[in-house]
Amino acid sequence: MSCIGNLIWMIFGGLIGGLTWCLAGILWCISIIGIPIGLQCFKFAALSFAPFGKDVVYRVTGVNFIVNIIWLIVSGVPLAIGHLISAALLCITIVWIPFAAQSLKLARLALMPFGAEIVYSR
Repeated sequence: MSCIGNLIWMIFGGLIGGLTWCLAGILWCISIIGIPIGLQCFKFAALSFAPFGKDVVYRVTGVNFIVNIIWLIVSGVPLAIGHLISAALLCITIVWIPFAAQSLKLARLALMPFGAEIVYSR
């Protein structure tokens, strides 16, 4: 069922969300210091392309907190706003609410991506 959900997701907004994560990753990889952040963006772009069947687990440490603050100021807010707009549009009808939930999961991830780990749900 997650395969069908991911296919529908890709058609109705997942492609744009994944491409924005890829763009953020490319922009972060321009500088040597930003390469670890850019690689994290590419990992989450894969989640944004196919979010069904995957969950995000958060582990908070001091270093992750500092990097999340820098991320939030530079790139996090625009990505989160884009996913929130997507979630609001998907909540218009009852049928699209599971897709809106995936968009909200990605919006939270856009605000705090460091210390987050993608795990496969059963």
